[in-house]
Amino acid sequence: MRPLSPILSLLIFLAAPVAGAHFLVLTPLSDAVVAGSNPAISLDIAFTHPMAGGPVMEMDTPVQFGVVAGGTKADLRASLTERKLSGKRAYRAAFTVEQPGAHVFHIESAPYYDPSERTTIIQYAKVVVEAFGSDEGWDALVGFPVEVKPLVRPYGLWTGNVFQGVVLKDGRPVPSVDVEVEYLNEDAKVKVPSSSFETQIIRTDATGTFTYGLPRAGWWGFAALIAGEKQLAPDGKESELELGALIWVHARDME
Repeated sequence: MRPLSPILSLLIFLAAPVAGAHFLVLTPLSDAVVAGSNPAISLDIAFTHPMAGGPVMEMDTPVQFGVVAGGTKADLRASLTERKLSGKRAYRAAFTVEQPGAHVFHIESAPYYDPSERTTIIQYAKVVVEAFGSDEGWDALVGFPVEVKPLVRPYGLWTGNVFQGVVLKDGRPVPSVDVEVEYLNEDAKVKVPSSSFETQIIRTDATGTFTYGLPRAGWWGFAALIAGEKQLAPDGKESELELGALIWVHARDME
């Protein structure tokens, strides 16, 4: 068989679909509940490519959904309600804040099999909401197998602030692991000049730490991707296992 010409190879490459990274989105309406405001908050949950605005992937019922606050961990799975997003199953949750301090909302996705990459994906996401002006507990760990421990308070961030975190596996820092960064590009307000701008890639240092400056107001997701033990795919053959440790943070412009 004759090899493809350089021009034909380039055309095939340009015609191939380009998709962003898989992100388990977990975002509240606000990252703070202030005194005198409505203490009831809602959280949107979806499995999608945030910067590209899709496609949305079908979600099975999450394995875990809860909150860590005041040193205790509460199961909130009963608060989940299904919703449709681009025709796919996603979720929404409601919670009423009753005590001051940081609230670490967290979720473990059901395994998702990506046949194009022969990879089973499980993601562990969290977002921290401040309540009534108290900062206590903003770096509390959920206890996930893989998790991001924030080194910067993960709320009250201005555009241009730097966010830092440590990637942990079984409680230990993970050096030299890739962290994918994507912006939740609601209403497709941001136009990317090329696919390389869609997903930013940074890598943890020898201490498992990553650093990223927040260039725009809105929600930013950080996903550290760590290989797990091989799994059986739906066809009975082995597939790779990708564990994702995610954290969502919000930046605001100064008025």
